[in-house]
Amino acid sequence: MRYAKEGYKYSELTGRIIGCAMRVHSALGNGFREVIYQRALQIEMAEEGLVFSREQEMPVFYKGQKVGSRRVDFLVGSVVAVELKAVFRLEDAHYAQAISYLEAYDLEVGLLLNFGARSLQVKRIGNPRYMD
Repeated sequence: MRYAKEGYKYSELTGRIIGCAMRVHSALGNGFREVIYQRALQIEMAEEGLVFSREQEMPVFYKGQKVGSRRVDFLVGSVVAVELKAVFRLEDAHYAQAISYLEAYDLEVGLLLNFGARSLQVKRIGNPRYMD
């Protein structure tokens, strides 16, 4: 089963990530804490041969000065931020967090994956800086 969508930036890569997430959710269902899904997704993505870092800490700058750091759940292929949630329903704050990661890391594409719902929720997020 393919999860790539034609026309999306990094579609093949995000499709592979989504496939991994679907396998995790299919096996575990909902009801676990986020860290459980994070560990399981790490296993799936490694088996899929994806290059990634987990809990990637990256600096946040304001006017050229470092003002702090943020940690994204996964940075895949150095180009896609993946943020995991295990909540009943995604809220605006979750989308805002995912967008802030893209902006802070100057990435074009991210995925917001929610394992807490009955079915896996997948949202492709684009950095507004790169949108036409």
